Amino acid sequence: MKKNVLASLVLATTLTLGALTGCGDAAPAQTTETAEAAPEAQAEAPAETAAEAPATESGDKKITVGATPVPHAEILDNIVKEVLAEDGWELETVVFSDYVLPNTSLEQGELDANYFQTLGYMNQQNQDAGLHLTAVAGIHIEPMGIYSQKYKALSELPDGATIGIPNDPDNGARGLDLLVQKGLLVSKGDFGTDPSYTEDTLTKDKDANPHGYVITPLEAANLPLSLPDLDAATINGNYALEAGLPAEYPALDIETFDDETTVKRTNFLVVKEGNESSEKTQALIKALQSDKVQKYIDDTYKGAVITSFIDAQ
Repeated sequence: MKKNVLASLVLATTLTLGALTGCGDAAPAQTTETAEAAPEAQAEAPAETAAEAPATESGDKKITVGATPVPHAEILDNIVKEVLAEDGWELETVVFSDYVLPNTSLEQGELDANYFQTLGYMNQQNQDAGLHLTAVAGIHIEPMGIYSQKYKALSELPDGATIGIPNDPDNGARGLDLLVQKGLLVSKGDFGTDPSYTEDTLTKDKDANPHGYVITPLEAANLPLSLPDLDAATINGNYALEAGLPAEYPALDIETFDDETTVKRTNFLVVKEGNESSEKTQALIKALQSDKVQKYIDDTYKGAVITSFIDAQ
């Protein structure tokens, strides 16, 4: 699916950071790492891991991309490198464990591109840190899914089943929206808006919850570990991947998106302004939006990552 989102790029500047970070709305760590260099070397000597020549210089066939580990660096190293090599390009992936340094490194010219973030986060970083970054192509979404170790279909969930949701407001509301979207709840009542309307109230609200599911908020990162004690849980895609759930217990169902939420949740390939049409950028877009990447994502992540090939130029 490709869509022109020039208008969305403008509108996205008003979106908030908390709702739109790259991976599950998690707070970033404050360290970075690469496969070949210690964090100190990455911070003090970026020239050793970055492309020396400008993106448009003829004859420079090395592309350096910053990414977070899962699934971004996996996608780059396991399939994009191969696709780029078919056209004579060499890919170097610099792996970061935070969300700040991939953008400042790109701003400073130490990277040719980065791949880890949503439009809202990029726009907020541009505004807050005075950066000059632009999104050039949408690649994928990490949807929230409903997972279970006890059941293989939503229809098997019994009345009164215990369903875990994230306990933070944004992801908790997202989890409840997913349950409504899939017909497990009729609505989420006033949960999240009325302080007196708690998870216990929602559990007992027969209009909103006709099956009497026991809604159990837990720390989002701990939901995969708690899954054996639950009948099901709504789990962010990045946490599901880190726990290996898609391979062993594929999601019973995942979020679906309209045009607005597709753009909002998509992770984009990002470059510094002025490099949108460079040979390197165009090679990256072609490779990342290729049929081989589509197949790799489908086969590897089994619904925990879904392609969202959006044309942002």
